[in-house]
Amino acid sequence: MAQQITLTDTVKSSQLGQRLDQAVAELFTDFSRSRIKEWLLDGKIQVDGEVVTKPRIKVMGGEEIILQAELEDEERWEAQDIPLDIVYEDDDLLVINKPRDFVVHPGAGTPDGTVLNALLHHYPQIAEVPRAGIVHRLDKDTTGLMVVAKTVPAQTRLVRALSKRRITREYEAIAIGKMTAGGMVEKPIGRHSTKRTLMAVNELGKPAITHYRVAEHFREHTRIRLRLETGRTHQIRVHMSYLQHPLLGDLAYGGRARIPKGASEELTQMIRSFDRQALHAVMLRFEHPISGEEMEFHAPVPQDMIVMAEALRVDARDNKEDDI
Repeated sequence: MAQQITLTDTVKSSQLGQRLDQAVAELFTDFSRSRIKEWLLDGKIQVDGEVVTKPRIKVMGGEEIILQAELEDEERWEAQDIPLDIVYEDDDLLVINKPRDFVVHPGAGTPDGTVLNALLHHYPQIAEVPRAGIVHRLDKDTTGLMVVAKTVPAQTRLVRALSKRRITREYEAIAIGKMTAGGMVEKPIGRHSTKRTLMAVNELGKPAITHYRVAEHFREHTRIRLRLETGRTHQIRVHMSYLQHPLLGDLAYGGRARIPKGASEELTQMIRSFDRQALHAVMLRFEHPISGEEMEFHAPVPQDMIVMAEALRVDARDNKEDDI
């Protein structure tokens, strides 16, 4: 069932001249400005006893604000008893280590069996939080760390921290090709012009920044560490493809198998059969949304990437003379 909320506060004199939606968002900090704006447009907010539906009007200070709204449960999604690898949990949030083949949110083609369905079973009260507390997503076959909020205040503050680039997310990946040095990609990302399920570097897209550094060289591949400054859909995969170093196993963004010259049959088969993008969210750092404590979590690189990196390492060592 939906949760009814009623909140009252008074606009401060220091807020003179602010837009109404901005002023209200500063008064009721448990909710995002976008949500406040939605409630305004829906007639859920009164100013001095009168319903106001124009977010852009200016406040003078001293106005009494009454917010009466509903927090909708995520009841349209089914709670399912699906195991979660929980790295950390408290009253406000949990951090999970997501395996491959696990979609985060139900959608077209995946109506259930997702992280969201598992969260609803693990902690039923999370149904009162939009998107069951999901703050950011990982692609189906990308493994690693995700933070999930268990309350509306925690989610609002984590989403705000994410938008202000105060959450650090680092990834381990194996890219195709020889990368000589690290760097930064600052290219906007939007929908692909013809393949609507994919993204692409697009000057009309949203700003996107990815930092990367070389961790280890192989003959025809490179192990890299990446840090996201923004969080666009498929961002790392798109930016690495733009650099002409797509991720191993990422067929959607051009990661066709590249076999080192003279590679063993075993390695050739391993490369050709690696059936997901070699990408893992290895580190997550943020301030706790309620206590303010700095928290940092690490997830070990999964076995498929460890085995692949070791095989490439052995190949590079055994063929060192060939590269001279």
